[in-house]
Amino acid sequence: MIRSLLSFVLALLALPALAVPVSDQPHTRVELIAQSSAPAPGKPLQLGIVLTPKAGWHTYWLNPGDAGAPTRAAWTLPAGVSAPPELQYPVPGTLVVSGLMNHVYEKRNILLTELAVPAGLTAGNAFPIEVQVDWLVCSHEQCVPESATLSLPLVVGDGADDASMAPQIAEGRAALPRALAATATWAKAGTRFVLSVPMAGLEKVKSAWFFPAGDAVITHVTPQKVTIAGDALRIETDAGTPGPEGEVTGVLRVEMAGEAPMGFAITAKEGSVPGPGAALAATGGNDDAAGGDGLGLPLILLGAVLGGLILNVMPCVFPILSLKALVLAKGNVGPAEARTEALAYTAGVVLVVTALGGLVLALRAAGSQVGWAFQLQDPRVIAFLLLLVTGIALNLAGLFEVTLTTGNLGQDKARSGGASGAFFTGALAAFVATPCTGPFMAGALGAALVLPTVQALSVFAGLGLGLALPFLLIGFSPALRRRLPKPGAWMVRLRAILSVPMFLTALALAWVLGQQVGVNGMAMGLAGTLIFGLFLWWLGSRQHGGKSLAIPGIASLATIVAAVLLVPTAAPEGAAKATTAAASELNAVKYTPAALAELRAQNKPVFLYMTADWCLTCKVNEKGAMADAAVAESFKAKGITVMEGDWTRNDAAISTWLAEHKRAGVPVYVYYDPTGGETELPQILTVDALTTLKV
Repeated sequence: MIRSLLSFVLALLALPALAVPVSDQPHTRVELIAQSSAPAPGKPLQLGIVLTPKAGWHTYWLNPGDAGAPTRAAWTLPAGVSAPPELQYPVPGTLVVSGLMNHVYEKRNILLTELAVPAGLTAGNAFPIEVQVDWLVCSHEQCVPESATLSLPLVVGDGADDASMAPQIAEGRAALPRALAATATWAKAGTRFVLSVPMAGLEKVKSAWFFPAGDAVITHVTPQKVTIAGDALRIETDAGTPGPEGEVTGVLRVEMAGEAPMGFAITAKEGSVPGPGAALAATGGNDDAAGGDGLGLPLILLGAVLGGLILNVMPCVFPILSLKALVLAKGNVGPAEARTEALAYTAGVVLVVTALGGLVLALRAAGSQVGWAFQLQDPRVIAFLLLLVTGIALNLAGLFEVTLTTGNLGQDKARSGGASGAFFTGALAAFVATPCTGPFMAGALGAALVLPTVQALSVFAGLGLGLALPFLLIGFSPALRRRLPKPGAWMVRLRAILSVPMFLTALALAWVLGQQVGVNGMAMGLAGTLIFGLFLWWLGSRQHGGKSLAIPGIASLATIVAAVLLVPTAAPEGAAKATTAAASELNAVKYTPAALAELRAQNKPVFLYMTADWCLTCKVNEKGAMADAAVAESFKAKGITVMEGDWTRNDAAISTWLAEHKRAGVPVYVYYDPTGGETELPQILTVDALTTLKV
């Protein structure tokens, strides 16, 4: 008797813990509501999920836009009850962050669905409803996935409205987009998408914005040009890739003078649309950027140009730039020829960077999770670069000379084939610069991966323009050319000095090759480099003697081909990768999604860094700020777990993480605090930035 009574009491005490309709997460309050707390058999029951983000945070619509994720619901229902249909979303708003369009809710929003209550249920029986809700909540700086399991302890009854929950359901219904009586049509004109929506009250329309339900219908961030064409609202913007097909569904948000914004559920059929119409009467002009940040793409392009400009000081690029500047400093180069070489050099840089970016976009469109500098994850590319950079270093050291003529490779390059030589030099500079990312580049390249194709390629072209900008300015500015030192013996010594960073780059590439394929693979690459160097020495000696260069030239090219084909592409079994000094000092663990999720579930602070052996910025940070003893002491005292993701070779989990964080490559440094917050640190780390992380 006592045991039964105790069990009954414990069951009663457990009910409140099991039936929790409300959950307060770090950045969102979420609640499960129903039209009635006593659903009637055989009658539908309206359900709602109420999401209230904290100030400065937002949740997402069904199609989140360029970034974000929709809210998901997984229902647990009584036996015999079918799962309700997909959630219905209220009309969203627009928010542009860092050039990316987001379809969001910055205030309280109610997602609705309807449950079919089976007939034949007995009044008074329990009718529990449980749902697991997963959603993404973001601020302008970070995004945090949140989750909650909610339940309502309903009891079968007469279906009477609940006094507190029914008004909220009514509020949710009022916020849903209305059905549109007229038939909307759409058409694609070249790269433009045009939507025609017949509706009344056009003279009162102040602004409008179309939210497509599908991803590939339009480019979300592009301004939408809204005009009045006859009895229809005409919306024109850039079409997406590959573009719309068949019926186009979505929501049209319209703001009319003197009224609250409203939404219309659109199902548009492909057909004829009117030409551009008159400006919106209520505003006197078109609303080209409803809720948007018109400077988004220009700022991204500026970041790309600045990032490319900074790449010129990298040790593998600076000697190449200096060599081209020295060509102009030698004199006998007229203004027209200087401009031609500058344009050719710029064309080579921009073409290669844009081509590499286009290849990244094409591979990602085909389903591969690749990023910027993905080619350096292949040991064959590293072997090719090793021999190429060694050849450049030996050329700078004076072992041999290169021009585009085969009869006299010692001929002044500036006098023969200057434009072609400049184009090749620009292409070479662009190719060897790809391992590097720096300030301004991360956000720009990350945005390029989610922007429409044309805009994305323009970002890559901007990066190339920044890389070529110094030589372009020298070529077009006589004043800058006059400031270059006069030709003399110092130029020979400077060339020899410039060979040093190229030799060091070759050494670093050999180390990367060893990290990728082991000691034997590195030995094979060095052997190929030695043979290649001997052939170049032979070529140089015959060059100085005025003899034919065909045999040593062909032998040098054959060595490059053989090295690329013969180098192993996989690390030997059982080979252990040496950890960096920073990883050892910080007791870093290997990144896996499961390990990170487990640490975050335990509310433990985590410092995650994504790195690669071929990434110069990564190595600078790991040898500098991250290796400082003060950082290790601070992390240990605060209990911060350090997690390393090594992207030297392709890793699908890391590629997916980078894609989710809208980053094109490494380095990326993220701190997860115990409250669930996520903060991305700058790409150039400082000891102060690391030791002041809050727990």
